[in-house]
Amino acid sequence: MLKPVFVLNGPNLNLLGLRQPEIYGRETLDDVIDACSTLAEELGLTVRFHQSNHEGALVDWIHQARNEASGIIINPAAYAHTSVAILDALNAFEGPVLEVHISNIYCRETFRHNSYVSMRAEGVISGFGTEGYYLALRRMKTLVSK
Repeated sequence: MLKPVFVLNGPNLNLLGLRQPEIYGRETLDDVIDACSTLAEELGLTVRFHQSNHEGALVDWIHQARNEASGIIINPAAYAHTSVAILDALNAFEGPVLEVHISNIYCRETFRHNSYVSMRAEGVISGFGTEGYYLALRRMKTLVSK
């Protein structure tokens, strides 16, 4: 049996559905968790979700994933553009990493065009709304099944 896939969510994603719905949509993080859990079961995967507004908590979960996860799907949110610490932690993880952004970071402010996480990720899904999580799960299934 495969180890679970960690789905990590960064700052402000606890406000999904409430914060700037014109950019991020009306689905809540709980909606995403429910849909991902259902899809993961269909794909034969298990998932563990974590969300924090604190960079160190995300780093700690990435460290935990080294022993407990087959892969990581991460929406680092604003930390994508600022966190070398998250990049360093991901570089210490040996499994596949996929980066998800709900909005298209390339059609937003220039500072959002760079992501440190992308330097480690096998793939980046950006601009597909919360559907990006489902696309990432499908791709992760392929990556962890090799």
